[in-house]
Amino acid sequence: DEEEDYMSDLFIKQDVRPGLPMVRRVKEAIQKEEKQKEANEKNRQKSIKEEEKERRDLVLKSALGNENKGFALLQKMGYKSGQALGKSGEGIVEPIPLNIKTGLSGLGHEELKKRKAEEKLENYRQKLHMKKQANEQAADQFRVRFKNKQEERKMEGDLRKSQRACQQLDMQKDIDVPKETWFWIEPEEEDKKDEEDECTSSDLSVSEKLHILTVYLREEHFYCIWCGTTYEDSEDLSSNCPGDSAADHD
Repeated sequence: DEEEDYMSDLFIKQDVRPGLPMVRRVKEAIQKEEKQKEANEKNRQKSIKEEEKERRDLVLKSALGNENKGFALLQKMGYKSGQALGKSGEGIVEPIPLNIKTGLSGLGHEELKKRKAEEKLENYRQKLHMKKQANEQAADQFRVRFKNKQEERKMEGDLRKSQRACQQLDMQKDIDVPKETWFWIEPEEEDKKDEEDECTSSDLSVSEKLHILTVYLREEHFYCIWCGTTYEDSEDLSSNCPGDSAADHD
């Protein structure tokens, strides 16, 4: 390169803003590198595979000429270039494409890979489906447990209500000891009961206790816990009480 003339008009008209010389040098370096790559690419000796591919592509792109024996036979039978094969012209127009196998894998390897990929995708879909079903089942079980818990709490509240009513009605009849220990609400600081009584009480569920206590209140005191009413006698209870259980009153 010729040296720049610092006294020429070209040098004076140059943009001398700060930072521009550095940008200019970077651009020149990039351009120089690209030119070097192009020169190397042109001077690089092509491999045998690349030469074979270029020759093959060139032959495949060129149409068959009369020097081809197969094409010459077709022409003798009335075939014209661009015409479809077959007696009525329903065949193919373009030749069957040539698929070159460049890898080292055996025949059927690509189909095997495709089949494995499809199986993997199907397994993944099945796992997602099973996970979704498990989540839905867990949600259903939670709802059932929550509902049962609510019903159990409601039943426990009804039992305590029945125990208070039983204790009050028994005491009005001067009954000092309940028929069953759990018929009344036990005080928090009451002495421990006999083991037999504890075993009998623990064997009964809340619903069983509620049913037994409800029957006792109706038969002994003509009292309906669901109505909150004490009737005069059993006939009055049967005539005016809506039902004999919680379900009837609901």
